[in-house]
Amino acid sequence: MKYYIHISLVSMLVFFTACSVLKTSSQESSTVSWLTPERPIPYPVEEPAYFLQAVRNGSRTLTGKPGNNYWTNYSEYKLHAHLSPSDTMLYGEADITYTNNSPDTLRVIIFELPQNLHKQGVPRKQIAEITGGMHIQKVAVEGKDLGLVNRFQPGYVVQGTNMIVIPEKPVLPGKQAHFEIDWNFKVPQAGASARMGYSRDNLFFIAYWYPHLATYDDIQGWFTDSFTGNAEFYHGFGDYDITITAPPEWIVMSSGSLENPQEVLAPSVYERYQRAGESDEVISIVSESDFGNVTTGTDSMGISWKFRANRVRDVAFSATLESKWDGLRTPIGDLNNDNRIDYSRIHAFWRNSAPLWKDGAAFTAHSISFLSDFTRLPYPWPHMTSVEGGGIIGGGMEFPMITLIGDYNNRKSSNFYDVVAHEIGHMWMPMVVSSNERRHAWMDEGSTTFHEANARWDIFPDSFDRQDEFNSYLGIAGTYLEGEIMRWSDYHYPGPAYGVASYPKPGSVLIALQGVIGEEVFNNAWREYIRRWAYKHPTPYDMFNTFEDVSGMNLDWFWRAWYFETWALDQAVKNVIQTDTKATIQIRDLGEVPMPVLLTLTLENGTTIEERIAVTDWLRGLRETSIEVNIQSPVKRVEIDKDNYFPDKDRSNNVWSN
Repeated sequence: MKYYIHISLVSMLVFFTACSVLKTSSQESSTVSWLTPERPIPYPVEEPAYFLQAVRNGSRTLTGKPGNNYWTNYSEYKLHAHLSPSDTMLYGEADITYTNNSPDTLRVIIFELPQNLHKQGVPRKQIAEITGGMHIQKVAVEGKDLGLVNRFQPGYVVQGTNMIVIPEKPVLPGKQAHFEIDWNFKVPQAGASARMGYSRDNLFFIAYWYPHLATYDDIQGWFTDSFTGNAEFYHGFGDYDITITAPPEWIVMSSGSLENPQEVLAPSVYERYQRAGESDEVISIVSESDFGNVTTGTDSMGISWKFRANRVRDVAFSATLESKWDGLRTPIGDLNNDNRIDYSRIHAFWRNSAPLWKDGAAFTAHSISFLSDFTRLPYPWPHMTSVEGGGIIGGGMEFPMITLIGDYNNRKSSNFYDVVAHEIGHMWMPMVVSSNERRHAWMDEGSTTFHEANARWDIFPDSFDRQDEFNSYLGIAGTYLEGEIMRWSDYHYPGPAYGVASYPKPGSVLIALQGVIGEEVFNNAWREYIRRWAYKHPTPYDMFNTFEDVSGMNLDWFWRAWYFETWALDQAVKNVIQTDTKATIQIRDLGEVPMPVLLTLTLENGTTIEERIAVTDWLRGLRETSIEVNIQSPVKRVEIDKDNYFPDKDRSNNVWSN
């Protein structure tokens, strides 16, 4: 068949049975055989074997709720980094405790070493500076040093961006393992595909800087996909004690709460830092006049900044020498369920070379407050920091509580807000709802594109235009350039396929889903999905099943058409036939995606009539359908999807006028 390569006998029986049932729902089908559909019919979404095994194990359900036996493993890190700006080196020590909450005995432990993207010979999808990657100097388990693996005896081995550790004793269910690792690496100028690095001689942004325990989950066990520089990460949660030693006058900000501000900040800076934490207006904590007198002490060994981060996927930090520092607080809702409004600190670090950043703190504050309310999940951490990283990055990159964003020179203020809102939107996905970015980038990027749009429409209401959200996707909709949303992220064809399938298309599809099930039902389902999977690892099927559970609707046709195929939508008004009291609206569907038809009729007397044609006829394989409407005045205009909920690739045929 044109649209399917293989169809099992069971699938065919299900397909024919469904068509037979649908056939009886309309007299119009009498002229068309259900065995000869005129269009592709989306077949049901079937959860893969690994997901169904998790259901049998009790860790997942078919309703989208985590199962009673759901678990995640957990880590506790004590990290000490020494940053040497003069030779762009980082030296690190880690003391890590790993808790095995799974029912499995773990005979190997796997760490991610994403800095090895910069090691000679490591597979990568993008050009990278060769710095040698991460040099492992010590690996110890339970206090005993390990050497390189020799014939599967206890030890460790580095393979690409992974390090495999074989402890002397396996880690049993409910037990812990303790690791000590020392390492160093030369900081690449724009590392990990411009997600970290340094700019000029006054800014470092350090990420992917320590051996990070790989994720072990109930779906696949150890996640060992290499980091190739394109699709991002899949991380579990942990608690972090972080000490970062940097030279005097370098200001350090990290994921986590700053535990010793009075020890590291000059008295005047500390006083403004304290005031900013209680201020609803932006306060300049550090200005140009403070440069050279920002930190305490002049110890040539450096100043140690201490941070504590709880229940986070990762940590990153910035070190700035000549950046302004703005701060304030912003409301996040009732985080502690004590009927009181809670607040989070907001920081923005920026240099004079990036003038749009004068609004950086205010934009960061708005994004945090808006998305806390929109998701109904208050921002859970003590601060959010935006760092201007011109010379490292052009767009933006997110980490828990801290984000790196380009200077956005020669751009509009609204463009700058967009990237701020997008990166901060990631604090919810994937930093709380921790999906697998390397397999399904759309789960966090598409969701965050949707959040970004809603945040923009709130702060710039005149910019509200759903069609603008669709245009990036519609440029390649239904062409050979497009890739399926559900394709594994690193396996898209070169070109726009990965970007469109990860960002604008899934963001557009969420807007379309609002039009299908209604905004109120959508919001309930969306917030329930976030609530259910906060601090857990959802798959696409958990999201799909949650929407069906909350809405009470079977949406297989929607998931299949939009997420598993590269079909396009193109509905058209074919004709309008009128009598004195009735109008018959004929609709032709020229695309492949089945969607309800949202009709607005405008009569000559000024009356408007809203009608909706369900997807039933499209799912029966028809190309045309119609609806009869009672009228009191001649029809002047008929429009499909007047409010632009659906990404229709040709809206020129959506309107009929008399």
